[in-house]
Amino acid sequence: MAGTVPPSPWRAAGFTLLELLVVIALIAIASASVSFAFRDSSDTQLQREADRLATLLDAARAKSRTLGSPVFWRPVNGGFRFEGLPAGTLPETWLNDGVTVVNTPLLVLGPEPILARQGTVISLGERRLLIATDGVRPFAVQSMGSP
Repeated sequence: MAGTVPPSPWRAAGFTLLELLVVIALIAIASASVSFAFRDSSDTQLQREADRLATLLDAARAKSRTLGSPVFWRPVNGGFRFEGLPAGTLPETWLNDGVTVVNTPLLVLGPEPILARQGTVISLGERRLLIATDGVRPFAVQSMGSP
């Protein structure tokens, strides 16, 4: 066994620097993916509320035309109200606490096929979104940024 080098006591136990860096990188990637999976920021919540409200306003507009009677949308404490529709026809609450209507308009949703240009602004925290129509097209969500 001439010429063999005995094992060094320093190499007998532990991990190399490269092995530690690989493990740390894997932990960082795993924790980042978990945080993205559970992330539901106020921006996402507000966008969901605005999309939902635009859909509800269009649904109320269609109901108004079907019934041939006027329907109005009005914000109230903790939600909103569709006046002119039978109770329980459409939801009248926000999905998230903290959503507020910045301006307090009365939106006229029909029964005429062409309406006046109108909209409302909702906010959650610092972010605001405009839900509006030009009177012919459906309600659409537009970003307004911070106040």
